Amino acid sequence: MSQTLKLLGELGIVLPKPAAPVANYVPFVMTSGVVEGANPLLWISGQLPVGPDGAIAERHKGKLGPESPIEPAREAAERCAINVLAQALAALGDLDKVVRVIRLGGFFAVASSFDALPQAMNGASDLMARVFGDRGRHARATVGVAHLPMNALCEVEALFETSF
Repeated sequence: MSQTLKLLGELGIVLPKPAAPVANYVPFVMTSGVVEGANPLLWISGQLPVGPDGAIAERHKGKLGPESPIEPAREAAERCAINVLAQALAALGDLDKVVRVIRLGGFFAVASSFDALPQAMNGASDLMARVFGDRGRHARATVGVAHLPMNALCEVEALFETSF
């Protein structure tokens, strides 16, 4: 068992079967390094906060507003990140091949002003740091959007450097 999967188990995290695309896209793309001799890059398509049962929990649906509590948004971002890792495992066959988490992109459905988007996105960022340590520290963007598929509260995409 890989060290990363062992650590996930110690954290109580079981990676689900990766979700199949719901439209005309692929769940991930592997590219060669941008610079000659650089490690390959793995791009993971946006993942929704789908739980192990294949559904989105009611608390992870809808839109954020000024009075919305942050905890459901943080949880939804973490669930998205777990699904990102499931896609990365499917692409690489072993999460120990992740050299570095380069970037996360977070999208949150907002009805109006919700100023805690960065703190909500920490649900995904904190998970990457727990799983990969310093290799999990990354650049990121977090934005509010009008609507997400399946009425999801958030969606997270990722870019990894790999040793594949």
